[in-house]
Amino acid sequence: MTIDWNAFTPWSAAIGGAIIGVAAVLFVLANGRIAGISGIVGGVLRPKSGDIAWRLAFIAGLVAAPWFYGIAASRPAITIGASYPVLIAAGLLVGVGTRFAAGCTSGHGVCGLSRLSPRSLAATLSFMAAGFATVFIVRHLLGN
Repeated sequence: MTIDWNAFTPWSAAIGGAIIGVAAVLFVLANGRIAGISGIVGGVLRPKSGDIAWRLAFIAGLVAAPWFYGIAASRPAITIGASYPVLIAAGLLVGVGTRFAAGCTSGHGVCGLSRLSPRSLAATLSFMAAGFATVFIVRHLLGN
């Protein structure tokens, strides 16, 4: 994936971050639950009585938001420089990592850090360190 740094503006990133933060707060206030995507999707795969509708609505919102954005504005060009097997392996590794960490970057990094959770701080530092190490190994040591 490449970023057009000439078109990057910090305002769009700041506004997007603020929207995510407000949505996470509203979600906690309305439902008393953390907006961790892996936990929400995992709950759909292991449904409990009366617990599926809000999870499906949340996932539908995740899918619908970019679609509505595409209607309102032009979508940026996205280039992914990896093959499908690499993308599949990366997705599986992220899934395994979320199970080991008992949560994902949205649950720990956004919601957990804002609650000053030590467990979320440790998990987020681990996510970031693993990401930095992976990029360094793939781009600099393996030369891809």
